[in-house]
Amino acid sequence: MSVTTATPGWARPRTRPGWLARLFDSKPFLIVACLFPAVGLLLVFLTYPLGLGVWLAFTDTQIGRSGVWVGLENFQDLFEDRVFWSAVFYSVFYTAAATALKFGLGLWLALLLNHHVPFKSIIRAIILLPWIVPTVLSAIAFWWIYDAQFSIISYVLVDVLGWRDTYIDFLGTPWAARWSLIVANVWRGIPFVAISLLAGLQTISPSLYEAALLDGASPWQRFRHVTAPLLMPILAVVLTFSVLFTFTDFQLVYAITRGGPVNSTHLMATLAFQRGIPGGHLGEGAAIAVSMIPFLIFATLFSYFALARRKWQQGESND
Repeated sequence: MSVTTATPGWARPRTRPGWLARLFDSKPFLIVACLFPAVGLLLVFLTYPLGLGVWLAFTDTQIGRSGVWVGLENFQDLFEDRVFWSAVFYSVFYTAAATALKFGLGLWLALLLNHHVPFKSIIRAIILLPWIVPTVLSAIAFWWIYDAQFSIISYVLVDVLGWRDTYIDFLGTPWAARWSLIVANVWRGIPFVAISLLAGLQTISPSLYEAALLDGASPWQRFRHVTAPLLMPILAVVLTFSVLFTFTDFQLVYAITRGGPVNSTHLMATLAFQRGIPGGHLGEGAAIAVSMIPFLIFATLFSYFALARRKWQQGESND
């Protein structure tokens, strides 16, 4: 009886991976490598301009001449500048009025589109048009609508309906110009609010409304106790972005009024540009821009604390 002995096969010895392979297998290196492009872009296009702007705010730099450190002198001058305080007042008023109108009309439109209405898809596409159209084109259109001589609104009221004897000077007086700009901003901002809130409404389960109906809840009670609490996180985000976009608005205001009449429609952004670029005082313009930062921080903190209330939506405490 012969016994066959199995001969073990030859195995290639395992080689140690090279330093490059070990490097790409390292999790910390991969994290740094993936984040480096984003961090680099933020440093170049965000951190450097922001840091330079803050530095210029404390100098007397002008176009064509490097400045020297003057400390808080620019801010002291602004504290005594009536035009600056007028811009602060109108920036806050413009943001509050436009945001309130955009949210009221946007929420109403979102609630309407959340129901089964004919041609709902076409209506949604039409609603997005004001948001899609470039801001400058919208500003030119409104500038024509508000023109003292060729206004279509004045033409209808005077020549067609005969309700007025004279044309309306929308941009000739301070408060008329201010409200005209608010109307233009609301027209552009409603689509963003409406579509965002509509997306939030469609995440709410219909069974919650059915349960509320079985309990005899009225439409207002269903909105107050079902819709509003579940929509609050999205409301906080949309409100924050709306406040930031409105407070830092530049194109619409500058293209329609350029801050007039008599500097009455200047926002802080437009005044900073006017003082810094056409006026040549970069330090003063930068100081006005830096003065906007506390308002923006307040809006961001509001969003953070509002989003913290999402805990109770998941059945947790709100500590």
